[in-house]
Amino acid sequence: MGSNQQELEIKLYLADLPAFNQKIESAGGQLSETRLHEINLRFDLPGGELTRAAQVLRLRQDNAARMTYKGPGETITGVHVRREIEFTVNDFQSAQDLLEALGYQVSLMYEKYRTTYTLDDLQITLDEMPYGNFTEIEGSDTRAIRNAAGILNLRWEARILESYTSLFDHLREKLGLPFRDLSFANFADLQITAEDLGVAPADK
Repeated sequence: MGSNQQELEIKLYLADLPAFNQKIESAGGQLSETRLHEINLRFDLPGGELTRAAQVLRLRQDNAARMTYKGPGETITGVHVRREIEFTVNDFQSAQDLLEALGYQVSLMYEKYRTTYTLDDLQITLDEMPYGNFTEIEGSDTRAIRNAAGILNLRWEARILESYTSLFDHLREKLGLPFRDLSFANFADLQITAEDLGVAPADK
């Protein structure tokens, strides 16, 4: 089953992931997907045309294999908005082989652990990234997203409108990190702070 719709979301950095998890459950959030490990491959053409056009072509493996396209984003009333097309594929490796046969190359591998809740008509994820913990609130209505942030005692002004990979790019440049991939192994011996990322905790 596929999707072709606008993605409206905000992203926020969390100082205390377990405490925020409890807040979601206390607010009536329903667990819709238990903690999953994700492997994501981001593809581009050799000349980097997709990156320059602010487009994303991604292949993800969690409990299924999924192909995703994301168009250029914009900020509307404080929420990040972009077109998203996503569908499942039967075989992760075959999908990768197809893209590479068409001339696309893996430009980045990144991984995370994700737990997903629903709260009313919103999707709220708890994302454990190699460089820190985050939540994303996604829905079809900006007002509902902002109301949910208030209910969960999150500071709206601390929202992040950049992607996880963009944060990684900034971090890699700032700290002079020599590796390409956003993996837990690469960050195993690093202590990354909110200040390093250029963000502020939303749950403080």
